Amino acid sequence: MILPGQSFPLGATVYPNGVNFCIFSEHAEAIELLLFDRPLAPEPSQTIRLDPQTNKTFFYWHVFVPNIGAGQVYAYRVKGPFVPELGHRFDETKVLLDPYAKAIVGDEIYCRKAAISPGDNCDRALRGVVVDNSTYDWEGDRPLHLPYSKSVIYEMHVGGFTKNPNSDLPKNKQGTYAGLIEKIPYLKDLGITAVELLPIHYFDPKDAAEGLDNYWGYSTIGFFAPHRGYSSAKDAIGPVDEFRDLVKALHRAGIEVILDVVFNHTAEGNHQGPTLSFRGLDNKIYYILEENKAYYGNYTGCGNTVRGNHPIVGRLILDALRYWVSEMHVDGFRFDLASVLTRDTKGQPIDSTNGSLTSNIIWDIESDPILAGTKLIAEAWDAAGLYQVGKFVELADWFAEWNGPFRDDSRRFIKSDLGTIGTIAARVLGSPDIYRREDTDINRSINFITCHDGFTLNDLVSYNKKHNEANKEKNRDGSNDNFSWNCGEEGATQDPEVEELRLQQIKNFLTILFMSQGTPMLLMGDEVRRTQLGNNNGYCQDNELSWFDWSQVDKQFDLWCFVKRLINFTQGLELFSQESVLEVTNYSSKPHLTWHGVKLYQPDWSYYSHTLAYSLRHPEAGEHLHIMLNAYWEDLNFELPSPEAGQCWYRIVDTAKPLPENICEIDASFAVKDEEYKVAGRSCVVLMVKPI
Repeated sequence: MILPGQSFPLGATVYPNGVNFCIFSEHAEAIELLLFDRPLAPEPSQTIRLDPQTNKTFFYWHVFVPNIGAGQVYAYRVKGPFVPELGHRFDETKVLLDPYAKAIVGDEIYCRKAAISPGDNCDRALRGVVVDNSTYDWEGDRPLHLPYSKSVIYEMHVGGFTKNPNSDLPKNKQGTYAGLIEKIPYLKDLGITAVELLPIHYFDPKDAAEGLDNYWGYSTIGFFAPHRGYSSAKDAIGPVDEFRDLVKALHRAGIEVILDVVFNHTAEGNHQGPTLSFRGLDNKIYYILEENKAYYGNYTGCGNTVRGNHPIVGRLILDALRYWVSEMHVDGFRFDLASVLTRDTKGQPIDSTNGSLTSNIIWDIESDPILAGTKLIAEAWDAAGLYQVGKFVELADWFAEWNGPFRDDSRRFIKSDLGTIGTIAARVLGSPDIYRREDTDINRSINFITCHDGFTLNDLVSYNKKHNEANKEKNRDGSNDNFSWNCGEEGATQDPEVEELRLQQIKNFLTILFMSQGTPMLLMGDEVRRTQLGNNNGYCQDNELSWFDWSQVDKQFDLWCFVKRLINFTQGLELFSQESVLEVTNYSSKPHLTWHGVKLYQPDWSYYSHTLAYSLRHPEAGEHLHIMLNAYWEDLNFELPSPEAGQCWYRIVDTAKPLPENICEIDASFAVKDEEYKVAGRSCVVLMVKPI
């Protein structure tokens, strides 16, 4: 006998004798629970109409169905007013996903157009699956809780990492969680300590231009369910367990798992978008609407904006984060367009002038005991001009931030733009001009040169302009401000001098990235010169343009070794594990930095300067480095500090030299006994002191 059920927990919860279903809707007039006897069944085998008198508590609709369990496929229909100008878009002909669904099926039959067009879409709709989390064997696995100071983050795409046929994986594992498990030794050998996975929450791959797929996954529709398209297991619950297998395997290798989460918008898009879940459950609760509530506040550039500071939506976000930590064992989150979460329920920025983030959802995330110790990384801006780099770190106790200025200032310096010396010095030091709170761990600055959004590192030195024609948006999409330089020829080249300079510039970028205070983040494939042929917005390119090309590992062995040795070198030093801003002084008993130019103790801070040198010392650890950056196009002689008696400078890095001379481990390095060192034009040099 079907029972009334209870209003908690939200979602579908397995009990010994059945399943409790609960869903929220304040303005619904009637709700039906649909049960399917198989994932792709065109019609439900049972429809249960929820009685507002017995199956509703406050605004929570619930029912207990006996004699079913894990693997049960289900969805909802919701009846209510369709009055767009008042914010209501109920449509009882549409089959809706439970926002708390832990697994989702139906991708083989799903049709986005059917969710937009009038009429019943049951035979072409996504459905949820009941999941019982108590049966998975974690074998004692726990999140790793590595400090930022010991972290090297690798931003990657689960599918794109192994989808290329030259990945040497069986076809059924290409582009999957299982395929990534097979490639963990590659990441471990490179020195990666954390993978930051582009969205793996269930997303709508059809949210793209006609004939293209949404590849990046920033089009979420299921915040609790791992994306089915990345699973080699085809049963209803297979993707859940396969993702857990991946987390467990990465943890065994000492690698953390950070999820890129998209709580700022959903796949339902603008007023012309599909009705998949939130829109049909209670549109005005879940989304920020314009004054004319028929239209959506678009602070994300993606058509709609999630109303994160509404209590119901905030609870959904917090419950999702808790789920991924407690039940899926992930180590942290990178929040896409995180500034959206500091907007109020009407879309206005929440005042933070009182010295704390007054956004309820940010405070709830920050203070939640289940999330304590996880990595929380903000992309501290949104698409409507709310730029907050420095704010999350300043006003929150646990958030880190993508350091956008590090990316831009490093690019401008390496391409020899004027007026960049002061800013590149600040970035090297850990950006104290941005992160001013004295007790802040400087490693909460996530430093990067490239990320998924924009040019790859190879393309940064190969193209002056974006080339996004393949995206079918007439090259209007993607950023025009890339601070790139093609080194003399646009695109692929047969000119050996141009090619040599490009490789040298790539090594310059990497040297600055890893020789700076903060946590380094590397984009997938940059270590082997992955190219997107000048496309700086590959969100819709699910093909070899975006995939990792495994043949490049051998072809670019020089660069791959450079990256591996650079990571190994910097991770082995206390100088790059500091949590406080280094003292800027000529001498101190504490870890410190000293600025130079081509002349010792005479840094050239002028607008026209292209050179900077700095010494790093950790007296207690016995570490002493001297780093010379020459963004000028001619060779320059840099004076060297005198090492102490019985010691000598040894060359660790010289980006102008070929392998193996461009980077050496200290025991195999070249002794530098002169008082000066000639640094080639557009190159970087790193020296280290050791006993003669």
